[in-house]
Amino acid sequence: MIHDPATVVAQGVEARDRSLQDDLRDLADEARTAAEAEFAFQKSRATYAGKSLPKIAGLLVGAAVLAFFAMMALVVGLIIALAPLLTAWGSMALVTIVLLGLALVVALVARSKFKETMVIIGDDRSSESQS
Repeated sequence: MIHDPATVVAQGVEARDRSLQDDLRDLADEARTAAEAEFAFQKSRATYAGKSLPKIAGLLVGAAVLAFFAMMALVVGLIIALAPLLTAWGSMALVTIVLLGLALVVALVARSKFKETMVIIGDDRSSESQS
């Protein structure tokens, strides 16, 4: 930024007339103003996010419902596709057994992760008393 030499000289004279206490007071006022502006900005962001969350949650629930129906359509299609090979009951039994096996694997992985998490967040006193 290019300044006019006359302005710089005038500001220099004005700056010499000011005390350190005045400068610190101005700095504190500017800091307070900046903090209030930042607080207002963060408050408006939080308000916006708070108003958006119910809509986002509703959209996620809708997506989960649609995904559930898509998986059911896949299962029914798989049963119908296997029916000529295994009969209707056989294909239903096979698909059910495979899905239950997958559910068991997912449940065991979840249990393992839960145990790992509990070891990490558990306090040392409870582990010492079990030893």
